[in-house]
Amino acid sequence: MRRSPADTAESARKISRRALFLGGTQLAFMGVLGLRMRFMQVDQAEEFRLLADENRLKVRLLPPARGLLYDRNGVILAENEQTFRIVIRKEDAADLDVVLEKLEKLIGLTPDEQERVRKTVKSRDTGPSVPVTIADRLTWEAFSTVAANGPALPGVSPEVGLTRFYPFRDDFVHTVGYVRPVTRDKLDQMDVVDPIYRIPDFQIGLTGVETKLEDLLKGRAGTLRVEQNVHGRTIRELDRQEGVAGSNIQLTFDQKVQNFVQARLDGESAAAVIMEVRTGDVIAAGSTPAFDPNKFVRGISGADYKALLENIYRPLPSKSVQGAYPPGSTFKMVTALAALEAGVVTPDETVRCTGHVEVGGRRFHCWKRAGHGNVNLIGSLRHSCDVYYYELAQRAGIEKIADMGRRLGLGDDYGLPLPGMSTGLMPDKQWKREKRGADWVIGDSLNAAIGQGFVLTTPMQLAVMTSRLATGRAITPRLVKTIDGIEQPIQDAGPLDINENMLRAVRTGMYEVLNSSRGTAYRSRIVEDGMHMAGKTGTSQTRNVVVNNNNVPWEERDHALFVSFAPYDDPKYAVSVVVEHGGGGSTAAAPIARDLMLFALHGAVPPLASYPQSQRGTIKNRLEALPLRPDDGGASTRSNA
Repeated sequence: MRRSPADTAESARKISRRALFLGGTQLAFMGVLGLRMRFMQVDQAEEFRLLADENRLKVRLLPPARGLLYDRNGVILAENEQTFRIVIRKEDAADLDVVLEKLEKLIGLTPDEQERVRKTVKSRDTGPSVPVTIADRLTWEAFSTVAANGPALPGVSPEVGLTRFYPFRDDFVHTVGYVRPVTRDKLDQMDVVDPIYRIPDFQIGLTGVETKLEDLLKGRAGTLRVEQNVHGRTIRELDRQEGVAGSNIQLTFDQKVQNFVQARLDGESAAAVIMEVRTGDVIAAGSTPAFDPNKFVRGISGADYKALLENIYRPLPSKSVQGAYPPGSTFKMVTALAALEAGVVTPDETVRCTGHVEVGGRRFHCWKRAGHGNVNLIGSLRHSCDVYYYELAQRAGIEKIADMGRRLGLGDDYGLPLPGMSTGLMPDKQWKREKRGADWVIGDSLNAAIGQGFVLTTPMQLAVMTSRLATGRAITPRLVKTIDGIEQPIQDAGPLDINENMLRAVRTGMYEVLNSSRGTAYRSRIVEDGMHMAGKTGTSQTRNVVVNNNNVPWEERDHALFVSFAPYDDPKYAVSVVVEHGGGGSTAAAPIARDLMLFALHGAVPPLASYPQSQRGTIKNRLEALPLRPDDGGASTRSNA
């Protein structure tokens, strides 16, 4: 069939359109290709010329500034200090031995330091592009000498970095903690390794708040793109994106109060906590002896570390939250409230104390062997009568006592950002069956009633317990005040649901401990109007037999404890003190607690008018001898002492 002229013309038009479309596409492609070639040949000619000369582009991570830590008043507790160092990269180094010999002449690099660098560079864990630190904390003179001789030191780079510094040294080591360079072992413990931790000598929190708030403090790494020549020498910086600094965190601590706590505990193996009873803010948490965290940041010597390990006073752990102690008679308020709430005793009912009771064929003694006679609730706290609480334990039972202890905050770590916190132990029948494989017996209840036996508490828990007794509310401790200036919430403290009349009776007994002439801590009373203190002494045995603390080695003596709140009419602070193997709570712990309470109330070394007249001479000498920091809690903060 022959095609008509019209069909032939239409077909020709279609072919022409296809040809134009294909031709246009080819032309556009050639145009783009030409523009790209011009960009590479003209605009990037210099960069490609350098690469053709065997120059290389490198991308490096830039460490961010670690977030700063402050006290409640804005005093800096952990800061970043500028430091000079030199590093070397395996892939850029020519002859490592030659480089190290030159550095020996330039900056006095010792043979031991050289050998350390050799081993690190050859380590299978050190990638070719990972820099190895040759020397850190160089003087400006040494740093500039290396920089000036850079062309003769292939692979060596002088760097300016930041390192952590703790201006108050041992005052906050157990709470703020410290950092260390990231180790291979630390990396192996991580499920997912942030690339930031592969930056040479990048510091990571190892203890205290520094480690618990690591994710907030570490920041985010930046990047640096540089060009290097064949000798590993940086030619120019091509691009830089700065990292994001870590969050700045304000803690609830008061630096001046913390310094006073550490100074007042100096010479003892002890711990103390000061807490605001309304908010739960921890003003101070001391532990002695302590140590300078800066030694760990810089690399502590073997001799210094061995001395810390072998010290019988145990300076490494934080006793305020990691130390778990039998609370002794400071626990008696728990037993009293459990019995009152169970309705098995009234505040006015008396129990006769003859110096001991016999239960289950065993004799349980009162601390006063001659006995206290007839005592009621308030009298039992005033005199710290053990027999009274033996009787209450038999009436109330361990389950009610344990429940009351937990309601008052015992057996909890409160979720504070401090590592290794002990929860102590608030035992009951189920606990003993599960952990000891034995049934609870009546003797266990009698021991628990006076804070002995299986019961264990921390100084932090005792401060929480005292805050709850003082307010009748479920106060929870707080350690972080703000993050990047944003106030952190104070946990709502609901009522304890304990009858206020019962609480008032217990508080009255605690007041009598200090303010009755027959109270166990009368010598540690505060006489200043409006600042009277209520409290409770405690002495906990470390052995199953009663000992004379003067006739046994230090480590076998009883622990001394004291808890208190003040002012009695309008409580502001709670204080707990534990002196390890200190003997009696009234003689070793109560005087310390009074000084701490008065410093917190006054915000300075207490005036002598706060103390009984007969004690002022001795106290004046003691306060003046305290090793306070003159620039942050010493002479400048003394009132008219």
